[in-house]
Amino acid sequence: MNLPGKVAIIGGGTWATAIAKLVLCNTDSINWYIRNENTIEEFIRSGRNPMYLSSVKFEISRISFSTDINDIVKESDTLILVTPSPYTKAQLKKLKSKALQEKFIISAIKGIVPDENLIITDYLKKNFKVPGDNLAVIGGPCHAEEVALERLSFLTIGCPNLRRAQMAADLLATPFMRTTTSTDVEGIEYAAVLKNVYAIAAGICNGMKYGDNLQAVLVSNAIQELQRFVNAANPHLRNICEPAYLGDLLVTAYSRFSRNFLFGTMIGKGYSVKAAQTEMEMIAEGYYGTKCITEINEKLQVEMPILNAVYNILYKRKSIPCELRQLAESLH
Repeated sequence: MNLPGKVAIIGGGTWATAIAKLVLCNTDSINWYIRNENTIEEFIRSGRNPMYLSSVKFEISRISFSTDINDIVKESDTLILVTPSPYTKAQLKKLKSKALQEKFIISAIKGIVPDENLIITDYLKKNFKVPGDNLAVIGGPCHAEEVALERLSFLTIGCPNLRRAQMAADLLATPFMRTTTSTDVEGIEYAAVLKNVYAIAAGICNGMKYGDNLQAVLVSNAIQELQRFVNAANPHLRNICEPAYLGDLLVTAYSRFSRNFLFGTMIGKGYSVKAAQTEMEMIAEGYYGTKCITEINEKLQVEMPILNAVYNILYKRKSIPCELRQLAESLH
């Protein structure tokens, strides 16, 4: 396999648009799967994604668009998956059973497959028989909006094969994007799921106007909780203070660009889950991740008071003040 070869972006959202911008800095052209024909037509007309990051101008002559995911996959060697995790399964179901076996796949999906409770790489191994060496993940503190503004950002690319991890890192590296590599694929993926859960917790506290002091203690406890879980789920020599873990948690728990923090803030202000989701018009992946990780942890039995509090608030509709009061007693 001569990699990266022809690169395809699978997804048309904010993060997909930012990644396409990065990849086009390092390759002549890309294939791009966007499921909505009207979006593609407007994209071609204006040179901008009409739905997301419309400030970013693209050279349309360097992009081959299609609403047919099978055509895009067939014509590509490296696939970058950037669909919201709740919709990933439905999108990939459109593919022929052996379509992905010879592809190199980079998952930029910071979520988990609902109702399967599988991180993306495990889902691809199980359902599409993709070898582990053909799978990579993207992690780290990196908001799409800041990539669009070309602000200095950082990504970690995880792959069991470090040579391929470096290839993927080179594909995304620019003067404003620093990249590093790792072999901790599962740890990076689980951290990406959990940081969204903890951002919701931070947002709930913000919505309740609990202040910066509690927020700081919450986040410092969150990284310890995250470490306990990833060590139980996938023992691996890792430094939890690296950007792919702590860095990603910090930017998601504090940034105004964080949709999970915004979702939590709305819940803290009294919005119902449905009302918050409707008003945001974006996917807060931590909502789904909360349920999935809670169900996984039924087997692992890791001590996770922050996760439990968020689950009780979102899914059991328990009193927010009561849950936060109990949570505060467990923080240290």
